[in-house]
Amino acid sequence: MTRQATLGAMRSASAAKPGLIKFGAAKPGATDFVARVRSQGLTWALAAAVVLLQYPLWLGEGGWLSVRDRAHKVATQQVLNQRLQTRNAGLLAELGDLKQGRDAIEERARNELGMIAPDEWFVRVVSAHSAQSGTTNE
Repeated sequence: MTRQATLGAMRSASAAKPGLIKFGAAKPGATDFVARVRSQGLTWALAAAVVLLQYPLWLGEGGWLSVRDRAHKVATQQVLNQRLQTRNAGLLAELGDLKQGRDAIEERARNELGMIAPDEWFVRVVSAHSAQSGTTNE
């Protein structure tokens, strides 16, 4: 094929592609370079899209890290609530005892205030070990 025929074929091929602009003679490796840049550009664009889609999942307002933190706070609060419920149940039982009779009031007055009835004698028994060390059971 002659040079004239090759140039004619190139002109007819470029005329068939209206959006193609020629900037002089193309180097043999230039088309490979352009294709590689386009391919890598697409890869980087897809990677950026994946990162942008993953951000709310991990670091966003309803993301995995905040859900884990809130789950830990909920577990801590549930433990505290259980302790408080146990304490409240004990207080309710003591309140019921105080409302029902005099025995609970007398027991509390004896233990906490050291009160004794007018017809009783108060005797304190001190063990030999505590007498030697100088401590008392008060």
